[in-house]
Amino acid sequence: MAREEAYIGTTEVVQFAIRIEENGEKFYRKIAAAIGDEKIRHLFTFLADEEVKHKEKFEKMLSEVEKYEPSEAYPPEYFAYLRAFANNIIFNVGIDKDLPEKPHPVSALDFGIRREADSIAYYQETRGLVPADQRNLIDKIIEEERKHLLKFSELKKTLQEESG
Repeated sequence: MAREEAYIGTTEVVQFAIRIEENGEKFYRKIAAAIGDEKIRHLFTFLADEEVKHKEKFEKMLSEVEKYEPSEAYPPEYFAYLRAFANNIIFNVGIDKDLPEKPHPVSALDFGIRREADSIAYYQETRGLVPADQRNLIDKIIEEERKHLLKFSELKKTLQEESG
């Protein structure tokens, strides 16, 4: 395998992140359209809009990223894992196929919580591939994803308390 195929740099990490945000937006909009509860529909619409903002941040970051080659200490399998994670686990195309057409609000929130947790894990994994002077950008995105996860968790708790 050629070196450029075996190693990814900041540019590819950011491109993966853009793809994740695009898929997240589509997912959240689909859930918002299917949910009957107005409060939860509003939350999913808000989260879709947040994914758009994240995508825009990443696109700006991509335009500013310098060419970077990560350390050869990372084996090719690690990058294959990151590609698979971005393409097949977080908000992949068809990820919502397991949700019913009219999902129950708590199930939709649980699903969203898992996706946000997967996003956080992905960004934490890729953080080490980004030059030290650019890691603060990834840290900001991780913090935003944590806020989403917290919103989901708080709303789930409220719904469970309301339903007894």
